[in-house]
Formats: sequence, structure tokens, C-alpha cells
Amino acid sequence: MKDINAIMDQIRGTLGAVSGGSFFVFSFPTVPGFSNVEALDFVLQDKTAGRLDKFSGIANDFIGELMKKPAIAYAFTSFKADYPQLQLEVDDEKANQLGVSVKDILQTMQAYFGSAQASDFNRFGKYYRVVVQADIADRADPSAIDRVFVKNKSGEMVPINTLVKLTRVYGSETASRYNLFNSIEINAIPKPGYSSGDAIKAIQELAKEKLPSGFSYEFTGQTREEISSGGQSGVVFLMCLVFVYFLLAAQYESYILPLAVILSIPAGIFGVFVAIGLTGIENNIYVQVALIMLIGLLAKNAILIVEFAVQRRKAGLSLVSAAIEAARLRLRPIIMTSLAFVFGLFPMSIATGPSAQGNHSISIGAAGGMVSGVVLGLFIIPVLFIIFQGLQEKLSGTQPDNELPHTTGNNGQTRVEGHPITTLSPEVSI
Repeated sequence: MKDINAIMDQIRGTLGAVSGGSFFVFSFPTVPGFSNVEALDFVLQDKTAGRLDKFSGIANDFIGELMKKPAIAYAFTSFKADYPQLQLEVDDEKANQLGVSVKDILQTMQAYFGSAQASDFNRFGKYYRVVVQADIADRADPSAIDRVFVKNKSGEMVPINTLVKLTRVYGSETASRYNLFNSIEINAIPKPGYSSGDAIKAIQELAKEKLPSGFSYEFTGQTREEISSGGQSGVVFLMCLVFVYFLLAAQYESYILPLAVILSIPAGIFGVFVAIGLTGIENNIYVQVALIMLIGLLAKNAILIVEFAVQRRKAGLSLVSAAIEAARLRLRPIIMTSLAFVFGLFPMSIATGPSAQGNHSISIGAAGGMVSGVVLGLFIIPVLFIIFQGLQEKLSGTQPDNELPHTTGNNGQTRVEGHPITTLSPEVSI
């Protein structure tokens, strides 16, 4: 079994039968550094500065309602307000009577039951820290406090248990703040068949409906970056198309003919979304990288045909003949380079391990786009060339008047009758 989702489901089923604890099974995010969980990240904020136990109840109710949403498979939080704890209370008046500083009491408790760095030294070329701490057996239970003493102002040793009181209470293990408000972090996993955008929308709608007054929410981590950069991918994609367009305009000295290359790119984009749709891959950042990469690769294939067709047109062939001849002669180099690219991506498409999702997204998306771009492009690009080259010639008035009939010899070479110097070779370079 190599499917990470199947493995996680199996572990959830096994741990679900264990009583006395809560277990969360999750995978690491595709893009490391933003979060520890492959899920949506957001926090609830208490702007009323109320009690944490009340805030915890509101968060649990919100999670319960969130899991009822069709787009949410599972939502959870690691925050709990009922951890068993010992509350330390210092008798200030008695400590003052016995000449003991409250600061000394707390420092002594910290050194015995926590730890305190007392000093450091260098020896044998290494740096060592001196840490003061009681032995494990002397801090294993609350009764260990009976054996701890603190020195008063007279130099006498005073038992700490006469100055402090330990009370068993329940409270939160940690108290987090976001934007200076008490916060509780929540993670939500989208249900299969729903995108992260659908899950984000479900959270936003539920927050408007169910969160009490004085409480709000904020997206964090990778989810916050996804929302803030959601419109940037389209801008980057458009900028790439514009850059390619002006580059081709300078090459062909025309603002019309480059459209034959640019308008062939959607054939490959169609294949990307078909491929990820059939394999159940989300439109994530890796798929968007594949889309941008395909702009150059698909434009390269279109340039091979258009450039060759322009040469044939200048040699005197008709628009249709030049387009067909260019597509026929450029078929082999296009298929060779495209197949090499697709087979080169195959190992990534079957990769396993922590980075498998990213490898699958970029490889399957790029391979699907390349296949559809080549198959459809061989039929679309010649038609686009005929349309835009004909329009270019009509607008510029540079339509060649030496268009002559042509024949194809037994060796596959195209020869324009009446033009002894225009015998063209089908040999091409990749």
C-alpha cells in the first residue's frame, strides 16, 4: 500500500479504537515552511478578553458546525482548556514574616522542578553549560515539595511547603495570541472532490453565521498565502504571454503573425486540466508552475511550424501549401522533442514519499498539456498561420506576386516551378 491517503485512513481507524485520548493523523504540507499540517490554517480570536474555557467551548462548537459542511472532511484543534494542572499560591504575608523573598521562592521552585542555567565553561575545545535541576525521583510527584528549602534574610533554611500551597486545577496548557488577542488555531481538511477554495468559502460563511459578537477569525500560514496570492497566478500567466508576444513580434516584424503562436497555447492548457481532472489532482501551485512552463514549450512547437511556413511563403508557395508543408516537415522534430519531454516526466508521475504530491502535480499536468498541445496543435497551428498571415499580407500590402505552382519530387523536396533557386530541403534542426 503506497497511497498516503489510504495509509492515513488505516491509521485513523486503528487509533480511533483507543480510548482516553484524541488522535490526529495528517500529512506534511506540499510546500514546507508555512505549516505543519496539510490542511487549511486559521485561528479564532477572542476580542472580549474572556476566559479561555469559554473561548474553548466556542471553538469546539464552531468545529462541530464546520464538520457539517459538505466541503469539509475533518476539522480539529490541539487546544484544550481542561489539562490537569497544579496551581501554586504563595503566602506573601507569611513569607514576609519569615524574611523570605517571593522572588527567591519562585527561583528555587524553577531550579528544582524546572531547570536553571547556573554557568558555562570551555573544556577540551568544547562549550559546556551547567544546568541546575533536581533528580527525576525528587520531582516526580507533588510531595517532593516537602523536601525543598529556601534561605531567608538571616541565612536560615525555611521549608517551602510552609509558604506555598498547591491546588489541583484544570486549564489550558498554552495561551496563544494573534494580533494581540487570545487565539485558538484550527485546521480543516477539504473533502475529496472539493478544492481548498470551496473549503475557505465554507469557513467564511460559517464564521458570519455562527461566531458570537466579539469573536473573529483570521487565516494563517499557507492558507493566508493562498488567498493573498490567488490573483497573482493569472497576472503572471498574462505577463508571460505578453512577453512571448512582443518577443515574437520583434522576430517576425509583425504584430499580427505572433497571434498564430499565442492562440495555439490554449490547446495545451486544455490538456493540463483534463489530466489533473482525471487523476484527481487539485489546481495547486505546482500545476500553475507547469502552466507557465508550457507557455514556452508549446510556443516553441508553434514557432517551428510558423517559422518554416513563413520561409515557404516567401519562396512563393500559397498560404495553404506553405502551412501544410511546414506542418508535415516539422512533424518529426516536434514529436521527438515532445515525447522526450513527456517520458522524462514519467518518473516524477509515479514518485512516492513526502514530495510525491508536488511531483505528481507538476509532471502529470505538464505531460497532459504537452500531449494535447502537440496533437491539437498540429491541426490548429497551420490554420492559425493561414488566417493571420493572410491578414498580415492584406493589411501591409506585401502579398507576394510570385506565387507559382509547385510540385513535390520523389525525394520529398518541394520545388517551385519557374524558380530554379527555390528548391527547398525538408531537413530541419531541433
